[in-house]
Amino acid sequence: MYEEKFSEDVGSFFRSPVREIFKKVDLGSIYSFAGGYPSAETFPLEEIRRTMSEVIDKYAGKAFQYGATQGVPELREAVAERCGVPVERVQITSSSQQGIDVCTRVLVDPGDVILTSSPSYLGALQSFRSYRADIRGVAHNADIAAFKAEYEKVIAQVEAEGKKIKFLYMIPDFQNPSGESLTLEEREMLVSLAQEHDFLIVEDSPYRELRYEGDHIPTMYSLDPDRVIHLGSFSKIFAPGFRLGWAIAHPDILDKIYVCKQSLDLCPPIFDQYVAAEFLRSGRLDANLQKSIALYRRKRDLLLSQLEEHMPEGVSWTHPEGGLFLFLTLPEGFDAVRFYDKSLDAGVAYVAGEFFHPDGTGKNTMRMNFSFMSEQKIREGVELLSRLLRETL
Repeated sequence: MYEEKFSEDVGSFFRSPVREIFKKVDLGSIYSFAGGYPSAETFPLEEIRRTMSEVIDKYAGKAFQYGATQGVPELREAVAERCGVPVERVQITSSSQQGIDVCTRVLVDPGDVILTSSPSYLGALQSFRSYRADIRGVAHNADIAAFKAEYEKVIAQVEAEGKKIKFLYMIPDFQNPSGESLTLEEREMLVSLAQEHDFLIVEDSPYRELRYEGDHIPTMYSLDPDRVIHLGSFSKIFAPGFRLGWAIAHPDILDKIYVCKQSLDLCPPIFDQYVAAEFLRSGRLDANLQKSIALYRRKRDLLLSQLEEHMPEGVSWTHPEGGLFLFLTLPEGFDAVRFYDKSLDAGVAYVAGEFFHPDGTGKNTMRMNFSFMSEQKIREGVELLSRLLRETL
């Protein structure tokens, strides 16, 4: 009886298979490589408790009042200092997911083209589809010339169709789902294409500070601050329950985001912002981040070693230098969606890679998270998943 009441946009909504898993299954009762949850071991509860008390003592009722849409000055200034940008280029968001959504809402009309990697972050694809964008995915290629040629091919197709490319969405550091990173040369190439063809770049960087090996690579924002919108998040480096992120961009872009955000939530959570600001400026965030990095490096190394020991022949995987995920590729013809019920019935969850591909390819891939489970459960989960795959392949 309600179908005729819904807007046309509702038909473009896409359910997250990850969230559907969480609705049906107690994650503590299975071996879950599925979500992107940080480890609860990284939440510094005593430090947070102390910081919350300090915030109440310092700000009193102000910490529980409405605040500025742009974010409280203390947190904007702390983020600006950390990222090395002017404070007028910083907008606090209610999670980086909101940053993705508000960028799309501000920039994209139905039918406009968004370029992205293939695979790409599922939450971003959900947002793009909800605004009826035309999503064009490009697979990564280690050959920079071939990589550029593929983007140029897609751009030429879009221009021949008379469509507008509004922005390129990219996670350049430890991508979700693949765990891979773009080289500096690849970042420079993509920025150059954006300049040549006059589209923007939305650089999503929630994992950037979770590096376990190798050297930090300059952000795409640093290569062209007026063309790139840089999104960051406290969810992976502090606590996801605070639902705080930030957007860094040209003030003209932030002004439209500011007005748009007023209609969404008026302002980010005020108390949470003061806690994050105090936690960051006190040095507690960096101290805890080092502990988190050590824990995640150990878990990543364990997952890699267990895959090497147990996975059947014909299965390969990425080697992420940071972040929370790696990506498995299974033999051609394998269907990770069809295999999922068998796996979950046995007690192992993952996310089928098909959901991360804008065109529905990648049926023989799956994403695995290594941050959430204990080391013992990682060992047992990989052994069980490997046994199930050997029975199927």
